Amino acid sequence: MKREYNKLIRDRIPEIIQAAGQECAIETMTEEEFHQALRAKLVEEAQEASAATSTELVAELADLCEVMDTLMAVYGIDREAVLAEQNRRQIERGGFSRRIRLLWSRAD
Repeated sequence: MKREYNKLIRDRIPEIIQAAGQECAIETMTEEEFHQALRAKLVEEAQEASAATSTELVAELADLCEVMDTLMAVYGIDREAVLAEQNRRQIERGGFSRRIRLLWSRAD
């Protein structure tokens, strides 16, 4: 049975598919397509992490980190710059450790 995917996959997936005795077709994306596909993959992996069980969470977070690392590499963003911004935002806006849920807000 043929299944359509049309999405970014990890580099070794075609050889894994072929080693399992299956067939696949691949193509190399343009730079612009790759950037868009990475952003779509970021959302996909975040959704998978959100739906993961406690035992699956480490693997799903690892996949999310892989996409984030690749995004940083293709956009020339230094990991230290991201960590510095994370720290700045935590100081300015706080983290999530207090488990606060916003119920409502009013603008007058």
